[in-house]
Formats: sequence, structure tokens, C-alpha cells
Amino acid sequence: MDGGYMAAPICEKLRHDWSRQEATEIYRLPFNDLLFRAQQIHRAWFNPNEIQVSTLLSIKTGACPEDCAYCPQSAHYPPGREVERLLPLEDVLDAAREASRQGATRFCMGAAWRSPKQRDLQEVVKMIEGVKALGLETCVTLGMLNADQARHLKEAGLDYYNHNLDTSAEYYGQIISTRSYQERLDTLGHVREAGINVCCGGILGMGEDVDDRVGLLVELATLPSHPESVPINLLVQVEGTPLAGTEALDPLEFVRTVALARILMPASYVRLSAGREEMSDEMQALCFFAGANSIFYGEKLLTTNNPTRTRDRNLLHRLGITPKASNDANDGFAVAE
Repeated sequence: MDGGYMAAPICEKLRHDWSRQEATEIYRLPFNDLLFRAQQIHRAWFNPNEIQVSTLLSIKTGACPEDCAYCPQSAHYPPGREVERLLPLEDVLDAAREASRQGATRFCMGAAWRSPKQRDLQEVVKMIEGVKALGLETCVTLGMLNADQARHLKEAGLDYYNHNLDTSAEYYGQIISTRSYQERLDTLGHVREAGINVCCGGILGMGEDVDDRVGLLVELATLPSHPESVPINLLVQVEGTPLAGTEALDPLEFVRTVALARILMPASYVRLSAGREEMSDEMQALCFFAGANSIFYGEKLLTTNNPTRTRDRNLLHRLGITPKASNDANDGFAVAE
């Protein structure tokens, strides 16, 4: 027993040989059966009433040369054509201090680059070192990396590198043309070989079908090592991007995908990422029951909105879910009586 809950009597072993057919059969289980299986596995690996909290900051915004159809930072579309310079180090550290005060245990920094130039990497290294000194875990997403760049980040003390696959290999070409699927996998390989934890997931609601959602998760679950963190994003539709106006995804299909991620990758943190502002409290509660155990906390995710801290605090309080311990004893999650 840990924290007052009894672990499930089963313990799904880590597997790397999932087939799409097997995963699809699991995905299509009756909803209650699917969530029951996911919750059993979740309890075998994690405290079901605890959640990991991260905060995300855009350290360089806009004018990205990639043409990702969902992204408001792409220079190919009107919202992303205005470029901002890399944030000063002290601004980043101030944001990290506030994130820690609010209860975050991991501070994530994102830059709109295809891949970082050496001079930019040197500045990011200073940010990583500074944030680490505050006692926070560090994560960055900087685009593609080569092996030397990944080793450099590891030497700086980087804990996690985020590089999403976004969708299945088959559907990928409908979303992005400026970077190949294999290039994304190559970056993940460099990160893993450098000894950095991998954060990798995708985006739902981009017009993909069930096979694409299953295919994305099977791709991740058949890597030599599962990503330590799997962010599941719901498309945030931004006017001026090609995916604006896409038919909204059925919320229960999103929950099914979270449950499948938990079943295929039992030891990974599954993070509810972008799109939570559009989710009802009930939908998020189902996601937590399905095995999600991490969130981004704070009013902004790079350039799009996120639920307010007050809404998140109240929701977690109502559900009896406690954030993992932070340096400030989760003072940022106190709920006023």
C-alpha cells in the first residue's frame, strides 16, 4: 500500500512487440472494459490519485520554417510570421521560479526552430543549468538534433527532450512536408543514445482515423525503450492554419486513446497536454481514470491557452488527486475553503 490505495493484483509487463491488430482490438473494447483494464494497469504502476505537474514556456516564438498544418508558429501561415527573439536568461529563470512556486516539478522550454544553431544551443544550455539549479526537472523541445547536440544537452544536465511524432507514419504526410517521419525517429534515437529521457506523443483531432491513432501509439510502444513521458494533445484550432475548421474529435475517442497509451506503455507518464481548455471537467476526469497522470499547468502553452490555475486546482481537489511533491510542498495547489 502507498498513499492509502491497494495496488491491482495484475502487473502488465513492459512489451515492445505490440501489433496494430492487437492494439486495435484493445482500442475497440467496450468502453467500460477498456477503462477497467487501463485503470488496473495504472494502479499496478502508479498511485492513481497522484499527478505529475509540468509548466511549459515558449523561449523563442514564431517564424518556424516547418509547415506543420496545426501550428500557429509556422512562418508558412499568417499567425506565425511575426518572429520573437530568444528570451533573456533572467526572464526564463523568473518564469521557472514562479512555476516552482505554483507547484510544478518540471519546467519545459520550447523554441520554434527546425533545429538549433550552435550559438542558440549555448544560450539554451545556460537556461537548462539555471533551471536545474532551482531544483526543477528540465525539458526542452528545440526541433531536430544530431548526436553531438544531444550529448551537449546531456552534459548540461537536461532531464527530458520532447520531440513528438504527431501522428501515424501513414497520415504524417497530410500534416507536414518539411520534415520526414524518419528524421523525427532519428532525433529520438540521438536523444536516447545520449542518455536523456524521451518525451514523445502526438496530436489527436487532425482528421486522422482510428488506425492512425492506434498506429501512433504502436510506433511509440515498439521503440526499444518506451518514452518516459507520452503527451497526448487535442488539436487547438487556430484561425489561419490549415487545420482550422477540422471536424472536432469525439471526446470518447480521445479517452480511448489515453487508455490505449496506458495499456501499451504501463510505466510511462501519460500527459494531458494541449487542448485541455476545450475539455469539460468530466472529460478530463475520464482521462485521469483511463491512465493520464500528468498535466501542463499554467495559463499558456507556448502560444495557445491552457486552463487557469484556479480551474485546475479546483478540479484536482474535487477528484481527490494530489500533485507529486514539489520544492514548495504544492503551496500553489492549495484550494481556498
